[in-house]
Amino acid sequence: MVIMTKSEHNDEDDRKPQEESRKPTKPQGDSSSRRPLGANFREFMRTGWADHKLDTEPLPSSEYTPERWKAIGRLFPGERLVFPAGAHKQRSNDLDYAFRPNTSFAYLTGLGKDYDPDAVLVLEPVRPGSPEANAGTTHVPMLYMHQPADNSTSDFYMSAEYGEYWIGPRPGLQEFETMTGIETHDLGQFADTVAKDVGPDAVRVRVIREADPNATAIVDAARAAGGFDDPTANGADDAVLHTACAEARIIKDDYEIDQLRKAVRATYNGFCKVLRGLDEAVDQPRGERIIEGVFNANARVEGNTVGYDTIVASGDHAPRLHWMRNTGTPRNGQLLLMDAGVEVDDLYTADITRTFPIGGRFTPLQRRIYDAVFEAQQAAFDACRPGVPFSVIHDTVMRVTAQKLHELGILPVSVEEALSPEGQQHRRWLVCGVGHHLGLDCHDCAQARNEEYFDRPLEPGMVFTIEPGLYFQSDDLLIPPEFRGIGVRIEDDVLMTEHGPEWLSDYIPRTADAVERWMAAMAE
Repeated sequence: MVIMTKSEHNDEDDRKPQEESRKPTKPQGDSSSRRPLGANFREFMRTGWADHKLDTEPLPSSEYTPERWKAIGRLFPGERLVFPAGAHKQRSNDLDYAFRPNTSFAYLTGLGKDYDPDAVLVLEPVRPGSPEANAGTTHVPMLYMHQPADNSTSDFYMSAEYGEYWIGPRPGLQEFETMTGIETHDLGQFADTVAKDVGPDAVRVRVIREADPNATAIVDAARAAGGFDDPTANGADDAVLHTACAEARIIKDDYEIDQLRKAVRATYNGFCKVLRGLDEAVDQPRGERIIEGVFNANARVEGNTVGYDTIVASGDHAPRLHWMRNTGTPRNGQLLLMDAGVEVDDLYTADITRTFPIGGRFTPLQRRIYDAVFEAQQAAFDACRPGVPFSVIHDTVMRVTAQKLHELGILPVSVEEALSPEGQQHRRWLVCGVGHHLGLDCHDCAQARNEEYFDRPLEPGMVFTIEPGLYFQSDDLLIPPEFRGIGVRIEDDVLMTEHGPEWLSDYIPRTADAVERWMAAMAE
């Protein structure tokens, strides 16, 4: 990989004003002595380039984002709300992780791709008595973005983060406005916008403070100057905004549901490709990583990337809930637990787990354990309907799991004692949660209050997982030896409709027989 300073300017006079807003860059050791910085070179680099114009059109999501920001705005009338996209995050030295915008920013703007680091969405409160206020509008959205670092600027070739010489053409302010339907301004104006009229008798400001330390510092400075100088109180205000954004995402609109369907389909395709080449990973050192590589490559082709680190756990690794080293050697006769999801370009992700018998056939004991997990999952699905609390998933899975562990001769107490608050012995083999909301984040809406998450009645538009499992670790001396080293999880994605739950992943085989047939078909 080539190395060059991400942003160093010795020709201040020829930069565009908006570049002043960019953040200082990380040092690069002694490589500065080798940089071409002379005036002749600078002039040479800015000339002789063809003009280009990006064809842009409104994003499909732009039909849905107005209702999203209106819903948030109604919760905070008269307040200025700040949603940073986030910034590049350092991986090592001069290398960054791939940029992924903050979830709240992506949800409210529809900008899910990686061309908007440092951007900020502001929901500006309308003036009381204005035509907008009289029409019921509470806020006007405004985007603040970097101007493109094109060949008219020194950033064009000097900034590895933003320069088009490095990263390719990027939309300009007008293009972003066309894409999002949101009035778009230069990022250099953001600080003045935030500070305007801030005060106890004027405007209160809230920010998604975890998203971007630089943007949060600007907000905190504006609040302190306006009389809001209590960091604890400001942090509490910001947490309320974060929670509100999480709770707003609990009900998915039609566009989000369509994106999740695409993510599930791409995930299924990835599983199919894994099964077609499964033999190539069997008995191979780090064969789990061969499997991971096949799935992740498909995620990059059919989507943006994976929605979370892919779990490929064979043999003794299968009972390890978050096994992500993927360094094991799959063997015939073992189980292979694979928990994976494709994240599509708009950042919505699937979350699917399947447990496969390596070699194509479950042993009688493996099948018995698999069937127990399947029954728990199906019972939870059948218990879901509009009006019952989300926690029905947990309660149903736990009851069936305790019953099955009793039937397997493993539960040391009665089913009812295990299910009592003082008992919970069955949780030794199912210590994790068994369902969560799904959307832009794998564990979506995680900042929501309990009453809006676990205790909230299921409603049409909710998308969630059901993922029971049984995990018998190889060093567990409280179970018979033949159970040790067996781990099974079945996870699927569910949409609640007005008629009841719908498997979004209903075409992905779930029963033991169907999994065996699937494996046989992919091996042909």
